[in-house]
Amino acid sequence: MNSKLLQVVAESQLRTDLPDFRPGTTVRVNVKIKEGEKSRIQAFEGLVIQRKGSGIAETFTVRKISNGVGVERIFPIHSPVIESINVLRVGKVRRSKLFYLRKLSGKAARLKEIR
Repeated sequence: MNSKLLQVVAESQLRTDLPDFRPGTTVRVNVKIKEGEKSRIQAFEGLVIQRKGSGIAETFTVRKISNGVGVERIFPIHSPVIESINVLRVGKVRRSKLFYLRKLSGKAARLKEIR
């Protein structure tokens, strides 16, 4: 009975307003940031290198290069902190975890685009 109740609560928290995206997709994630009393939205733009989990616990990892340093950030998909996710490009990949891109830089790290 208890797991049934948890399942009902979790399903009520799932978001339905997000676009379909998968590893290899370049996205812009608009994140709500609270600084003291004020709140603002900050964009984090990069390549989705993995999706992990299911249901309310599903997460995705976005990687970008900032000042020559690779930066990865893990976002819970159904988090209220995420304002929106915009799909910019869809890359052609043949695997679900793109960790090999961590070793590549520059032109070697490019993916072919699906149009």
